[in-house]
Amino acid sequence: MTVDSIIPAGPYGDAVRRGRALLTATRDSLPSHVGNRLRCTSCHLDEGRRESGTWMGVFARYPQYRARSGMVETIEYRVNDCFRRSMNGTAIDPAGADMRDIVTYFAFLSAGEGTAGAPPLWGAASYNIGAGMARVRTAAEFISRNMPFDTPGTLADQQAFDVAAYVNARPRPDFRGKENDWPNGDSPPDVAYPTRTHH
Repeated sequence: MTVDSIIPAGPYGDAVRRGRALLTATRDSLPSHVGNRLRCTSCHLDEGRRESGTWMGVFARYPQYRARSGMVETIEYRVNDCFRRSMNGTAIDPAGADMRDIVTYFAFLSAGEGTAGAPPLWGAASYNIGAGMARVRTAAEFISRNMPFDTPGTLADQQAFDVAAYVNARPRPDFRGKENDWPNGDSPPDVAYPTRTHH
């Protein structure tokens, strides 16, 4: 699956594609704001989808306090900090179309629908409601043992449970016949749907 294959049509998809284009051809697209020969993807490889320097999930991490500035920064401030520092250039309009489209690309990568570099956590391409992973306890155990990917096993149990609950609260495909699961009435308490023997 390519990123292009999951970018939707219409104005949102247009903004995602334009944001990606600005980040991959930064000097050519925004020459008055770039003071060197770099582009954003010089550091954020594979259009920001590589583990080191990823933009996946970055949208959800802002606003955040950053010690370097000594303040709570917005995502727009952080983008402009890269323009001023890494690009040795000048800030772009934080309320302008260029920033909007860059942030839209970050939001797209952070939407949990998956990319070529990460599996979808929800949406039509993810597991359905009848999967074992759709149970919060099962997902929490998996997350606790395997995530974060670069430092597995470092989350507290409650953190893993919170992540699992959040992920499994998102939309996903239905499973026909789910009401027939656990016909003996012994369904686990974290099953997210009613069965004939458990409501």
